[in-house]
Amino acid sequence: MKKLIPLFLCIGLYYQADAQESIFGFKPANVSKELSTEAAFDAQLKAQNLDDWMKLMAAEPHYVGTEYGRKNAEWMVKQFKSWGYDAKIETYQVLFPYPKVRLLELTGPTTYKAKLENVAVEGDDYTKQGEALLPSYNAFSTDGDVEAELVFVNYGVPADYEELEKLGIDVKGKIVIAKYYGSWRGIKPKLAAEKGAIGCIIYSDPEDDGYYQGDVYPEGAFKNETGVQRGSVMDMPLYPGDVLTPGYAATKDAKRLDRKDAPTITK
Repeated sequence: MKKLIPLFLCIGLYYQADAQESIFGFKPANVSKELSTEAAFDAQLKAQNLDDWMKLMAAEPHYVGTEYGRKNAEWMVKQFKSWGYDAKIETYQVLFPYPKVRLLELTGPTTYKAKLENVAVEGDDYTKQGEALLPSYNAFSTDGDVEAELVFVNYGVPADYEELEKLGIDVKGKIVIAKYYGSWRGIKPKLAAEKGAIGCIIYSDPEDDGYYQGDVYPEGAFKNETGVQRGSVMDMPLYPGDVLTPGYAATKDAKRLDRKDAPTITK
């Protein structure tokens, strides 16, 4: 073993030195020129630009269809053109669900109506933009109004339903409540529907991403008391992208599915 150790170290040093003298895909004679070109490119990069550009693009809510989203796109095109790129804006007509009514209410044995709003954080102006902020919801949830018994399903993954079934607990006709994490969010309502549930609530448990993990925002990196995730629960594994134009671009004249026939909207 003692004789092998120096040999192992020599091999490691050999490859490290070789990596400095060669680049995959480049002839040895061109390596020096490529490294010089890369160094010249790196010298043009400025950390302050990244800071400034991020603040500019995130100054206002800019989800799809917003005026600020258009301004961001136009600004980005201008930037790319200034760097010599042939850039342009392409326009697509996609189905974007925006909630008109959101209601989450406990009707028994006691009553409770959830506010479904996050409280602005002192010192963070981004959280104080009121109605301009995107409401808390999961996009591509189907429309509906359901009332039923609530069943906690942990993370709402297959193993959790197996445990419930062992205990004789059936979620058919019930509303399930599942924690984020453990899988992608879209799996939770999909699996709940397959098990016969008529509704699915997903929440962030502080044990996973809140005070249990450490200091919450703005003192730390973790989710504060009223912070909430926003995202999509479309059946992405079936197909990604616009729900009405599977497999092709959602151009203005594209053939579209009827909304009731779109298979990636939750059931």
